[in-house]
Amino acid sequence: MATTEVERSRGQLAALSIAAVVIIVGVPLWWRTTETYRAWLPVSQINELAKLQLHLSADVEVVFARGTVTPEQQKKVPLTQTQDEEHRVDEDTALRYRYETRYRTATVMEEDALNQPTAAEADLSLHTLSESPCGSLVVYVIPESSSLLPQDVDVYIGQRRTALLRIGPQMRVGKTLEQLLAHLEPRIKQVLQVMSFSHTDITAALSDRVRLSPGNKESIADSMRAFKSSPGYEITFSLLNPDPRSHRLHWDIEGAVQTYIRPLLTKLSPVANFSIDSQTLHYAVLGVNPRFDSSRSYYTLNADSLAHVINPVEARLGSNAASSNPVLNFLLYVPDAHHSPLYIHDHKKQEVPSNAFHSPRWGGIMVYNVNGFYEPETVFPVDININMAKVMGVFLAQLRLLLGVQSSSPPPGFLMAPCGSAGLADWELDRLMWSRSVENVATATTTITSLAQLLDQIGNIVINDNIAEQVSSAVTSLQLAVAELEAGNLGFALQYSKEAILASERAFFDPSLLHLLYFPDDQKFAIYIPLFLPMCVPILLSLLKIVSEVRQKRREKHAKTD
Repeated sequence: MATTEVERSRGQLAALSIAAVVIIVGVPLWWRTTETYRAWLPVSQINELAKLQLHLSADVEVVFARGTVTPEQQKKVPLTQTQDEEHRVDEDTALRYRYETRYRTATVMEEDALNQPTAAEADLSLHTLSESPCGSLVVYVIPESSSLLPQDVDVYIGQRRTALLRIGPQMRVGKTLEQLLAHLEPRIKQVLQVMSFSHTDITAALSDRVRLSPGNKESIADSMRAFKSSPGYEITFSLLNPDPRSHRLHWDIEGAVQTYIRPLLTKLSPVANFSIDSQTLHYAVLGVNPRFDSSRSYYTLNADSLAHVINPVEARLGSNAASSNPVLNFLLYVPDAHHSPLYIHDHKKQEVPSNAFHSPRWGGIMVYNVNGFYEPETVFPVDININMAKVMGVFLAQLRLLLGVQSSSPPPGFLMAPCGSAGLADWELDRLMWSRSVENVATATTTITSLAQLLDQIGNIVINDNIAEQVSSAVTSLQLAVAELEAGNLGFALQYSKEAILASERAFFDPSLLHLLYFPDDQKFAIYIPLFLPMCVPILLSLLKIVSEVRQKRREKHAKTD
């Protein structure tokens, strides 16, 4: 009897020991080794960025030349005025523009520069004196009698960040300074709309975040034509020769790129990185058959058929699998001898002067006729040297459009200087940088907030320290970009916005975030039940038996006491 009692006590003690080890050691150890590691994320800061409040500041300096202000008015300058504009785009996005305008009189050296015979020479001389910082403008107010501008021109916009504004006849000397500034304000605002950011450009840059109004058709078309902002772009020039047995084509693409394209890309280096390659494709034909126009004795491609040209040709172009950057394709097509000459017609059945067309967010195609280089009785094949100046002029214009350099028509009374050998004016670069900075900020905030929502909804996704670091880096860069935009430091704002979009995309597309790599709860139960149930049932039965025996002993003890 005593032996049985000892064995029973020993069994109870063993059961209790096993249960204690399982509960105290086993369960915490299992919980710790199987829990999903989730690094800390700055969720509160991400939620603040979801309510995008962008402040854009532009500095404008208005310089009065001799003969535009009276000595009495000169005593009141220099002075500074600030103008704020607020726009509510939607419930989560608001824009605020601040224009800080400083008024002063011209220096002696600036007066000498304004005495140049032409506006272009004056613009160059003023640029030599002082270079305006990125994102700022200088407007020189010249008297009505100045010979720098033609009679029908009131505003001249140069290649740099300088504009010449002719004072109106109704504001001759004698008015007060306040009246003069009130007269100049609408004209200066027009100059700002052209040379700096405008509300239309900024809202178009937010197209991925907000829905544009249907009435803003021009900005919608421009935003759909240009490539989305990217840290880098691949540019490919392709020569299509469908009839190499008749035409031996020679094109100096390397020299043409260095002469015409490289200066533009060098100037665009703050916006993105560019890589260029070229290729020649033989026996590459268009996807449509040209129609022969007997009344004009040449072949035509109608505007309706241009959409069917790209897909068959694109299959021959190839792609760079090692790069994820967008590719801009520029194709030079030389028709074969049996379909020459070939001209592109617009929707009005008229010849396109450039004999080229472009496809939004893809590239451009130019048809280059060579039938005029040889006589009909010439023995084939013939050697033909392509005029690269003509070709690159077309491709350069298409490249500007595809990269978002808007060539809108100037307001009445405005005269714009040619963009020069670089293919891009300084103020055009600033305008593009404003749009790209805002677009990068909007895209990065959307990416980060989407990632935070995804991680909040799916709790079993592992958040590694690397992802948390990328998210924190993106949030910090976004905060710095927004602050630099508010301060008017355009170059720094663009740089921080590029860093933000790179970090946010690295975090969002990290392979470890694929939720298919983790089991849902029902699969976890299907795995754990066969593993733990055989072990837990004997322990639970032993514990139940011990509890039952303890209760039985208590009842017997109470019965003896009674």
